[in-house]
Amino acid sequence: MHADALRQRFLNPPDWRPETVSEKKFGDRVPTQASVLMGIVQRPVPSLVLTQRTAHLKTHSGQVALPGGKLDPEDADAIAAALRESQEEVGLDPSHVEVLGTLPVYITGTAFVVTPVVALISEHARFVPNPNEVAEVFEVPLPFLMDPANHRWHQFEWEGDVRNWYSMPYYQGDHHRFIWGATAGMLRNLYRFLLA
Repeated sequence: MHADALRQRFLNPPDWRPETVSEKKFGDRVPTQASVLMGIVQRPVPSLVLTQRTAHLKTHSGQVALPGGKLDPEDADAIAAALRESQEEVGLDPSHVEVLGTLPVYITGTAFVVTPVVALISEHARFVPNPNEVAEVFEVPLPFLMDPANHRWHQFEWEGDVRNWYSMPYYQGDHHRFIWGATAGMLRNLYRFLLA
């Protein structure tokens, strides 16, 4: 789906429901408002910006993630937070971003109440990872992520409880990008939204 079709989808959204809205909680953490940027780079084949988080972070260390984080008191809303966090984490200049809209919140097992912000990013945008938070910035073709043949469903038992999640394993040269958990769940919801 290219830029004009994406704009139309958000201008005239379909009647749809997200497939996953929350994961089973891992503890008694107080819920925290957060947002992520689902940034679609306008290339001949559109791609989505993802990060590999650094190994020393307290939460979700070393995982593939969408740029984003907790809402700060000075953030006007989830969109402002996603833009601020994207600038802090990957050096994305907000002037290269066209926000299309948001998807329903997604509640992670670690009690983050995440608003996915979907946006178009100019192909001229440059990414500079913040080494304190991001080990690497990379792009995955949107058609790959939106192809259900690439969506894997997992189920396992942990501490007497059954847990489920999606993954979207992606091979980029010698790199194996294991997209899973909340990131894959939100991407699955984007797929459902675009399919509806």
